[in-house]
Amino acid sequence: MPRQTFPRDRFDELPAGSGRVGAHRAENPRLRAGVVLFWAAIATVLLVALGIFGSLVVSGRITLFPEASESAVQTPTITPVIDTSYTVLLLNATSESGLATQMKQELIGQGWTSETVTASNASAEFETTTVYYADEDAYAAALGLAELVGAAGVEYNPDYPLAETSVTQLTVVLGTDQVDDASATATG
Repeated sequence: MPRQTFPRDRFDELPAGSGRVGAHRAENPRLRAGVVLFWAAIATVLLVALGIFGSLVVSGRITLFPEASESAVQTPTITPVIDTSYTVLLLNATSESGLATQMKQELIGQGWTSETVTASNASAEFETTTVYYADEDAYAAALGLAELVGAAGVEYNPDYPLAETSVTQLTVVLGTDQVDDASATATG
């Protein structure tokens, strides 16, 4: 294809690199310090907020996608039962002598036999009277015994051994609260 030639005009005689020539109608942008400062402040606040949020997520204080928790399961209420088929070990953990023997007589009056109730002294003082049970099935019986002796609590503890027979043993540690209760009823 032959090369076309156009007539010369005023734009052909410009020196190279002379700057802008022609009708440029766009306004020359000016740097406005207030607008720049505003956007810089917004960017700073966003970056600080993201940094705080990120550190809370990493430290575990905020969970992005928490797992659904199961609804509260109602635990069945266990009714205390007085079951005289259990053997009972009474340990006097107070400085008052004969307290375990007194409690033994009260339990015999409630239906236990003298062979199934043993009274002894503990090696150290104990503040609160507590009934211990070593078998999970003995919880209701431990609650019933706790009501009889006026125990402050019932605890599962496998360290208190089962009796030598097939009958489960309940252990009552008589604490100093029994001495306080006995002296209050004696004066009242």
